[in-house]
Amino acid sequence: MYRARDHVENERWLAEIEQCADRLDLDTDARSRATDLFLSTVSEWDAPDERDADSRRAVVAASLYAGSLIEGDQRSQGEVADAVGVARLTIQQRWKALLEEAGLQPPSW
Repeated sequence: MYRARDHVENERWLAEIEQCADRLDLDTDARSRATDLFLSTVSEWDAPDERDADSRRAVVAASLYAGSLIEGDQRSQGEVADAVGVARLTIQQRWKALLEEAGLQPPSW
């Protein structure tokens, strides 16, 4: 679970989730799930700074992919990677671990 402070400290990244979700034309449920996934995993980190921007961008991408998958508004890893500006491999390597960190069970396929 995340704290209200996490929301404030990560405004930049939450805005990026919204911008990328707009590019992907994700529905409201997928956007909300992606935000929850992001905040659930990022709350364990220290205070945000520019040094971890690439890591947070990767979590944004994995959150959007997993959120869209969970809510049935699925987008491909390539589509999400293009919208966020990361490599598809970044999403492939992170999305299942992100689900586990958020207390969800990733699919076995």
